[in-house]
Amino acid sequence: MNCVSFFLFKTEPDVYSFDDFLRDRETVWDGVTNPTAVKHLREMKAGTKWIFYHTGEERTAVGTGTVVSVDPTNPKVPIVRVKMGKRLRKPKTLAAIKADPLFAASPLVLIGRLSVVPLTPEQWEWFVK
Repeated sequence: MNCVSFFLFKTEPDVYSFDDFLRDRETVWDGVTNPTAVKHLREMKAGTKWIFYHTGEERTAVGTGTVVSVDPTNPKVPIVRVKMGKRLRKPKTLAAIKADPLFAASPLVLIGRLSVVPLTPEQWEWFVK
């Protein structure tokens, strides 16, 4: 049984960009306050794969990452350590995401302000192909 789960993390590129992530190679993903997004962070385990998405003017999925560890001891937000993956071969814009029926019921499209979004394996493949 495949236990790897998939998510999309949103960030403002002027706050923390994929280039920053590539430079740092590993970081703690913080700044998440939405209760639903925090719930998604709590569901993660080492090995969880995720898509790095720039918000703001860019609105584009640009890369990947992997969860290294999740420390649930913080009562407000778990401490999620992540490591870099790689730049997507073809960045995916929000317009392209919205145009694909694969995302019609996705929180990525339906709940625009959600900063941590679960993905199906098929959605993950769509991003990385």
